Amino acid sequence: MVDFEIIVGSVLGASEYVAEALEEKLNEHELTAQVHLSPDLIDITPKATWIICTSTHGAGDLPDNIHKFAKQIEEADLTGTSFMVVGLGDSSYDTFCYGALQIEQKLKISGARMIAPALNIDVLNQPIPEHAAVQWLGTWLSSRG
Repeated sequence: MVDFEIIVGSVLGASEYVAEALEEKLNEHELTAQVHLSPDLIDITPKATWIICTSTHGAGDLPDNIHKFAKQIEEADLTGTSFMVVGLGDSSYDTFCYGALQIEQKLKISGARMIAPALNIDVLNQPIPEHAAVQWLGTWLSSRG
């Protein structure tokens, strides 16, 4: 059994790099993680903490590869599931990180519990978003004791 399921919504690949960097950070803390680059239909039973890394596409939409997952969580009872969200976006758009916000809302409505404030990375100010994400996760891991 893994400790974390890292679920990726990506169009151009930046979310994939973030997910892989988070996996490495978890491994440094002797925690296991599984990255889902194509999260069509994954086992959503609450066994592991979820980290959703997603960009926003078009006019505030989720990337195509995470649509089935988003639909799946809308129809599930996720009571007992803990999650964290990392959003990537461009703050010059009024739908900045809206994809991450959509996933967060869907998870909360389905009963999942958010265990850390969402990290919304502005790629205009963070050209290497992995750095911000690893720092965020490291801070959260340190606060756990």
